[in-house]
Amino acid sequence: MPRIAAVFFDVDFTLIHPGPRFQGVGYQATCLRHGLHVDAAAFEQAVAGAASVLESSDQLYEARLYLNYTRRIIELMGGSGPGADAAAQELYDDWAHHHHFSLYDDVNATLQTLRARGLRLGLISNSHRPLASFLSHFELDDLISVSVSSSEHGFLKPHPRIFQTALDLMAVRAADAVMVGDSFPQDVVGARRAGMRGVLLARGTVDPRAGEDVTVIRSLADLPSAISSEPVE
Repeated sequence: MPRIAAVFFDVDFTLIHPGPRFQGVGYQATCLRHGLHVDAAAFEQAVAGAASVLESSDQLYEARLYLNYTRRIIELMGGSGPGADAAAQELYDDWAHHHHFSLYDDVNATLQTLRARGLRLGLISNSHRPLASFLSHFELDDLISVSVSSSEHGFLKPHPRIFQTALDLMAVRAADAVMVGDSFPQDVVGARRAGMRGVLLARGTVDPRAGEDVTVIRSLADLPSAISSEPVE
């Protein structure tokens, strides 16, 4: 089994989680500013229903993809009409502002444990979030060596090119690297296509598409022990 030399992380819902701005009440308040009345209680179901918009992409980053996704959430919450585009644009723009998000409690200690083992750490994100200022805002500069965002790179996960770019920047072989994220199709399947190992972080329900051969952790705190015994994929 190759020795693990580097671990890459997804960002949204892996390292950070959104506050009220991106919950049902936040969507509702935004929509009201644009003349739309939506049901905040329908938010979770609307997010699940809109997921197919992202999964049907051609893996090229375009702001329009995420605007369509956000608009679809608004529609499934009961909002329609010309104000939906303006509300979606406002929400999309605010997603890049770090103060709307918080680190999960298990992030810092886990990253420090991995760094203490001599592992190099990196980020691979599909977001338009500026990763340099993200690292500074959350004081992760000393822990993360490499970061690649799809908005700058051009390709979205699970396209293998974005993974390979991160590997090249880290100067590590795919067989010696692990990708950790909350999305089975984007993070685990994408990593495997690039020759890496993938770990699914399921803080809630486990994606039913993940088979028995997928390493699943429930907390980032479980990662150090999980990757120390993970088989080659």
